[in-house]
Amino acid sequence: MSVLLETKLPLPLFRRGKVRDVYESGDKLLIVSTDRISAFDVVLPCGIPDKGKVLNQLSAFWFEKTAHILPNHLSKVIDSSDSVGVVLNELRNLSSQPGELPDSLIGRSMLVAKAERIPIECVVRGYLAGSAWAEYKENGKVGYIHLSSGMKESQELPQPIFTPTTKSDTEHDRLLTNQDIKDIGIENIFEELEQKSLLIYGYARDYARTRGIIIADTKFEFGFINGRLALIDELLTPDSSRFWDASQYNVGYSQPNFDKQFVRDWLSGSGWDKEPPAPMLPPEVIEGTSKRYREVYSRLTGGAL
Repeated sequence: MSVLLETKLPLPLFRRGKVRDVYESGDKLLIVSTDRISAFDVVLPCGIPDKGKVLNQLSAFWFEKTAHILPNHLSKVIDSSDSVGVVLNELRNLSSQPGELPDSLIGRSMLVAKAERIPIECVVRGYLAGSAWAEYKENGKVGYIHLSSGMKESQELPQPIFTPTTKSDTEHDRLLTNQDIKDIGIENIFEELEQKSLLIYGYARDYARTRGIIIADTKFEFGFINGRLALIDELLTPDSSRFWDASQYNVGYSQPNFDKQFVRDWLSGSGWDKEPPAPMLPPEVIEGTSKRYREVYSRLTGGAL
C-alpha cells in the first residue's frame, strides 16, 4: 500500500504544514492531506497508508453536517476526475503551461475559501484523558478549571470544558492566557469562539454516540471569511480528536482508540526523547494505525475509502 508524503504541484505553494500541503489556486486554496503523521510536534519519517484520505473526507463529512451551526471554508472536495478538472481550469488562469494534476489528489484534497486565520486552537474536552488526565492528577484542574476530587481516568466530565491554546509553528502550544487574548486582538469574539466550539462538539458527540463512537476531546480552528466567522483547517478527524469505541468504554483506564494515540503510546515506550528526529515506526504500528483511521471513518460516515 503506497503512501503520499509530499506533493509537488504546478501551483504556488502557500504553506507546507506537518500533514497538509496548501497551494494557491486562483481566489481559493487547494489543501492536500498527505499521509504524513506527527506526534509530540515532530513529523515522523514514515507515512500511514490512507491517512490523508481519511482526514480529507472525514473533515468534508463534518463540514457538511455542522454547517447549520457555523459556516466553513469548504468549497469543493476533489473526489473524482471531474473535480480535478475544476482545479485544472484554475491552473490555466495562472500559467500558460500548467502541467497536470496527479490522480493522488482524488479523495485527499479540497478547494477552500481563503480565510484570515485566528491563531489559536479551540480545544474542547468531554472526558478526562491524555494530557488533561495528567494535569488533573498533578493539581486537580484542567487548564484554569478546577474539577471535583476523586475523578478517574477517562471519566466523562459533568459538562464539556473549553481549554484553548496558542498555535505556533516554532514552539509547543500552551494554555491561552488573558494577555494572549488581548495581544491577538480577539477579546470581542472570544466568547463566541467558546460558544461555537462547545455547540459543535456537543452536536458531533451526540451524533457519534449513535455510531458507537465516543469523542473524548477535539480541537477546532476558526478564521474570518469576508468578515464572517467560519470553521477552517480540519474538523473532527483522528488527528485532531480522541475517538473511543463506546462498546469497550471502561472508566478508570486508557481506552481502546481510533486515533493517533496508538502511535503516541508506541513512541512513549520506545525510549525516544521526543526531540527530532523521530524513530521509524514498526510495520505493525503503521498498519494498526491505518486500520484504526479507516475504521473510524467507516463507523462515522457509513462509507468506505
